[in-house]
Amino acid sequence: MCLKHPTFGILKFTQSISYMKILFYLSLTLISFSLFAKKDAPNFVIFLTDDMGWGDLGCYGHPEIKTPNLDKFASQGTKFTEAYSACAVCSPSRAAILTGRTPFRNGVWRWVPPQSPIHLRESEITLPELLKKKGYATCHVGKWHLNGYFNHAKHPQPDDHGFDHWMATQNNAHPNHKNPTNFVLNGKDMGRLNGYSAPLVVEEGIRWLKDIKEPGKPFFLNVWTHEPHLPIESSPEFMKPYLHLKDEGLRQHHGNITQIDYAFGKLMDALDKMDLVDDTFVFFTSDNGPEGRGNKGRTRGSTGGLRERKRSSHEGGIRVPGIARWPGRIPVGENKAPIIGSDLFSTILGIVDIPLPTDRTIDGADFMPLFSGGKIDRKVPMYWRNHLADPQVHVALRKGDWKVLANVQLDKFQLYKIDEDWQERNDLAQSKPQKLEEMSALLLSVHKQVAEEGPSEWWKNQPMSKKSKKK
Repeated sequence: MCLKHPTFGILKFTQSISYMKILFYLSLTLISFSLFAKKDAPNFVIFLTDDMGWGDLGCYGHPEIKTPNLDKFASQGTKFTEAYSACAVCSPSRAAILTGRTPFRNGVWRWVPPQSPIHLRESEITLPELLKKKGYATCHVGKWHLNGYFNHAKHPQPDDHGFDHWMATQNNAHPNHKNPTNFVLNGKDMGRLNGYSAPLVVEEGIRWLKDIKEPGKPFFLNVWTHEPHLPIESSPEFMKPYLHLKDEGLRQHHGNITQIDYAFGKLMDALDKMDLVDDTFVFFTSDNGPEGRGNKGRTRGSTGGLRERKRSSHEGGIRVPGIARWPGRIPVGENKAPIIGSDLFSTILGIVDIPLPTDRTIDGADFMPLFSGGKIDRKVPMYWRNHLADPQVHVALRKGDWKVLANVQLDKFQLYKIDEDWQERNDLAQSKPQKLEEMSALLLSVHKQVAEEGPSEWWKNQPMSKKSKKK
């Protein structure tokens, strides 16, 4: 980190960290010298999959895919039926989870290609950084995808954003999920690993919990799988339930989801054996909707009937599984309140009584009140902007039951009442002019604020999707 604890006697400043951020850290440190007692220091696990559709799990209604561990997990906590990712593509969603800020504010506005200038800036305040100030041990395992220069001094790496221990790849597992060759462990290349990606990253997370993390310290564990993102490769063990399917692509995709389920179950078993279940808040979700058209190859994810898929601001691109478990604090059942990935930042900080940064906009909201019959106090409506979306649905905003979408020119709008029309079949823009005026004005206001706050030089004059160019 660029700022050391005052007891070390030296404060190191870098140009990339703002003066306001330093003042925030100092004030937080002054009120956080002692660790929580165990009862006041819950552990946190965020388990994030890649390209998993809203309808890809048994507990979300898939008629074929076997997910016994996640189905059991859902029966032990709250299953959100209207959970969202912060973007319809991967890198922005990940940055929003760590910062609580919508992607165009935090700068990670698109998926990050290798050697791109785009990265999660050190001036952003991340969840693991703040938890470390409260005495937490922190670990990231799996896909990173938050910098163009991975494992290179040119860009911040996971340890620069608060992770004590990390095992990661820049983007996808290479050459695929089987025996990957591109993992890095705390800055050192690991070479070829034997096994499949999701189980491998979970094994490293368990190893950290058992053998590396300081005993007695509360922890934050970030597990981000590559599955079911391409290039998909599933263990024959997990394709066995689908041998009756003639389509090899379906066998591979479905087996890939079951592969994730196995890895997730292995982690939950480890928490149980270490007597950590009651003290640990676990959240399972995905970074966006399913890839492809769903009708060929291995990109066979299900939206569960939602409209469109990954890259779209319609529901199929952004509505994802969202399951929370914390025995005694989170009830068992379903909840239809809309939540979004950036809410994890505010929710976790609220649980441990860490104040939100005040020198920047935090878009996420604390959703813990939902579990005691309350409501979310959402200061900023849910907002999406995606450079790869169809230009007719370039931006979107949801407030309450209503959702508005706009084209890239911001002069044509669609309006839906999501609680009644979750498949977005009935555009009410013409029949509800007053509601359209209200929602479109709100969308334009939020859109303007977001554009002014982020590093706009990164995205101004950048090409959009090929699909956009054809329009």
